[in-house]
Amino acid sequence: MQVTLHQLKVFKTVARHGSFTRAAEELEITQPTVSSQIKQLANAVGMPLFEQISKQLYLTDAGQELLTTCRDIFERLDHFEMKIADFKGTKQGNLRLCVVTTAKYFIPKLLGKFCQKYPGIDISLAVTNHRKLNRRMQNNQDDLYVLSQPPADLDLQAQSFLENPLVLLAPTDHPLAQQKNISIQALDGETFIMREPGSGTRQAMELLFDQHKIAVRVRLELGSNEAIKQAIAGGLGLSVISTHALTGEVSNGELTILDVQGFPIRRRWYATYLNGKQLSVVAQAFLDYLLVESQNIPVATKASDYPMAISA
Repeated sequence: MQVTLHQLKVFKTVARHGSFTRAAEELEITQPTVSSQIKQLANAVGMPLFEQISKQLYLTDAGQELLTTCRDIFERLDHFEMKIADFKGTKQGNLRLCVVTTAKYFIPKLLGKFCQKYPGIDISLAVTNHRKLNRRMQNNQDDLYVLSQPPADLDLQAQSFLENPLVLLAPTDHPLAQQKNISIQALDGETFIMREPGSGTRQAMELLFDQHKIAVRVRLELGSNEAIKQAIAGGLGLSVISTHALTGEVSNGELTILDVQGFPIRRRWYATYLNGKQLSVVAQAFLDYLLVESQNIPVATKASDYPMAISA
């Protein structure tokens, strides 16, 4: 079977878009050229690679297998280019990073310093929830993943690099706000704002409440830390949130961290990848950098850890 890298690139682009037209636009070639390349590739394989049903393009079984092979080929080529750059004494290439939403509060700052150190590296950063990140991880779409709860059903390499305390957040006028060493039983029957199902924060909170037989009333489910903080400030309930997501609300007196037994829930951040995956030179450089530089990130766990500011 004789195929070219150009044909494989065209095929991979069509598969990603599910469209000959959009693939042609991205590759800046004509649609007939795309069709011709796919036809030649299918002839070389000896089986159709796509089928069209109701104007929708789908991969055949042979096409799906070829797509997996394509990803492996182009990943190996990327690794080769990075190795050559490394032999020359430089770090060049692409880093594909996927993180859960809460990690967006500290990962971009680390990436900025990393890019200053290695200006030849281009970064692709995807920010998503736990469920979608797990799917991307299963499909090996990225180099590294940052999350707080590595899935137990995947064979992973996981490197712990930073604390991720989960605190109980309330509006400053809540009846429990001024109390100390509050029994966790005081939360029984309280109104809560929850993260979406599948969230690592929600799983940790529900596990703690189940252990102490605490029943709470769920008023809202929100997929954004910012929306949750606004809902708490609006008096809609309490919630559990990572201290990394608190950017000034506690210092400004908008919200407060309750001193409740069992909190903070002690968790950590992990940099993970599928076991057996060969990290590229660039991915390994970022992982090494992350393990060192993350030690300089301050981690607060109670209201007194935040310097008070005068509200405007």
